[in-house]
Amino acid sequence: MNIILSTTLALIAFAGNSVLCRLALGAEKIDAANFTTIRLLSGIAVLLLIVSVRPKAVRPAGKGSWKAATFLFLYAITFSYAYVTLDTGTGALILFGAVQISMMVISFLSGDRFHPIEWLGLAVAFAGFVYLMLPGVSTPSLTGFILMSVAGAAWGAYTLSGKGSDSPLSDTCDNFLRTLPFVLILLAVTFDTQHLTLHGVLLAVLSGGVTSGIGYALWYLALSELSAIKAATLQLLVPVLAAAGGILFAEEALSVRLMVSSLLILGGIWVVILGKQRLPS
Repeated sequence: MNIILSTTLALIAFAGNSVLCRLALGAEKIDAANFTTIRLLSGIAVLLLIVSVRPKAVRPAGKGSWKAATFLFLYAITFSYAYVTLDTGTGALILFGAVQISMMVISFLSGDRFHPIEWLGLAVAFAGFVYLMLPGVSTPSLTGFILMSVAGAAWGAYTLSGKGSDSPLSDTCDNFLRTLPFVLILLAVTFDTQHLTLHGVLLAVLSGGVTSGIGYALWYLALSELSAIKAATLQLLVPVLAAAGGILFAEEALSVRLMVSSLLILGGIWVVILGKQRLPS
């Protein structure tokens, strides 16, 4: 598949996950644990179906890992619980801001030293998070903020685990399959607090089968051709797409606080990314 097409579809899928999750959980059509469970099980079913119909000659064995599966489940469960209280655009901004900042921190701890202008960009991005969380009418919940930040860090780790994948579809399927033990444990500990409606189940199935299962396979495919810098830059588009989706489909308002914090966070990260590309080492 054309790399531009697969990347575009993957980014739309990421934004779609935020919209679907908020539609299901914001309106209390399903509880967060069941949304996560159905989402992952639907992803497994769709991916297994796609893999099974491929010719055996082009059906490599999956090379997923328990580490990647753990990050995938951690992202999925914290993502769901965060969207109980967060608006679509705010959640996506926190998620992908956390993805980029956590990857920068990992890079720094691994020995990569920042140029002063990169530090400036990181400071601006952090200021955006501080402004987003300042007391005010449109301040997101602290619990939602923390949960979505954890989801962002987990998604960043999952993304890094997919770099260099030779068989994106099979690897994604294998990673989803390895989340089954976590799903069973989640079902066991939340059995007494389940809340389901048909609409909520359908939203979870769509999120799992299409925007997660197929979307993540497309992202692994894109990662085989994208540098880490390009992948990081492209993901900055997701909060914008998600905010637009929240306005169109979830009747959410675009607050001034979200607009300003978006400019600070995404702009600061953009400075860091461009600095890494253009500044002399």
